[in-house]
Formats: sequence, C-alpha cells, structure tokens
Amino acid sequence: MRTGGFGGAEGLAGFLRDHQISHLVDATHPFAAQMSRNACLAAAETGVPLVALTRPAWTPQPGDRWTHVDSIAGAVAALDRPMARIMLAVGRMHLADFAPNPQHFYLLRLVDPPVGALPFPDAEVIVSRGPFAEAEDTALMQAHHIDIIVSKNSGGTGAYAKIAAARRLGLPVIMIDRPSVPDRHEVTTADAVLDWLAHTGADLGV
Repeated sequence: MRTGGFGGAEGLAGFLRDHQISHLVDATHPFAAQMSRNACLAAAETGVPLVALTRPAWTPQPGDRWTHVDSIAGAVAALDRPMARIMLAVGRMHLADFAPNPQHFYLLRLVDPPVGALPFPDAEVIVSRGPFAEAEDTALMQAHHIDIIVSKNSGGTGAYAKIAAARRLGLPVIMIDRPSVPDRHEVTTADAVLDWLAHTGADLGV
C-alpha cells in the first residue's frame, strides 16, 4: 500500500482503522522517506504489522569512483567547482535545487518533461523511461562528453546502467545516500512480502 495522499501519519492511521486493514506493506521509493516515516508511525499507533519492500542499495564495486553525500544539498555543494559537464540523475522535482551552480552543462534524463523553464542556462533534456542498458548509457555519456554523474542511490536494476557506464568510463559519481527511516522489518522481493503475509496470518484487506 502506498502511504501518500492520506494526510500524514494521522490520516493513514485513520484509514487503517476505518478500512480494517490487517497488514501494511510500504513499497514506496527509497527516497520517499516522509511516506515511510508516516507508515511506521501509523503502524505503531494502530498495531497493524508493517513490512517494507525495499530495493537493495547499490554498493561500490572495484573501479567505481564515488563521492558519498547525504542529501541533495550535499550534491549541490559538491558541484560548487569550475565548469563541468554533468549528468544529473535526480528526478524532475529537484532540478531547482541545482540553480546555485549555473556554470555547468547539465544532461537531464527525465521520465516526464520539465515544467517551466530550466533553472540553469546550459542543459539538454532527454525524456525517456528505463530500464536502460550499460552500452546505451556509455554511448550517451561519451556523446555528451560527460565529466561527472550525480545520482540518488535508488538501488535495483532499472537505473543501474549509468553507474556501470560511469565505472567503464572511469567517471566520478556523486552518490546521494538514502535518507534515514525508522527501524522496521524489510524484505527485498515481492515473494518475501507474500511469505511474510502468509506467516503473519493475514486474512483481511492489505
């Protein structure tokens, strides 16, 4: 169950009660930290068992050149440097955060077109939805003479091609680490969610 649109933790707790929800599955994006915090608070308030379906985070491999930062703001600070050609893979909602560094060229690959004018003068937008292939991303970075990749550590396989391509090309990656969430039971596959439901006696709506 997604936890957005319920009016915060209190609203979600009310929904769980009103609909007699027996089990709660948090399958939100790893960076949807507020939604996950709301789910944890609502589960604790109502006593509804909670499991999180979480993609395993990416980990550095031999040849990777990662600089870890703890937030979007940390990535912005890391780009306070002379002009470079940046592949900015942080999603449409965070583009304005990078306005303080207008000296760079930004390559933006987005699922949906940006709304309004871009917050920096030199950029190219590619509207495309993954999954992507390593060879495809390697060619993309070479064609645009990319110097640095900025990426969230989203995990999973669909968006990993850019990380593998950066490794192949020896390019540095500014890796935005995942936000912290409360301790909770986590699994990494849909089958594990089903097994959890089977072993916690789910007999009502989930």
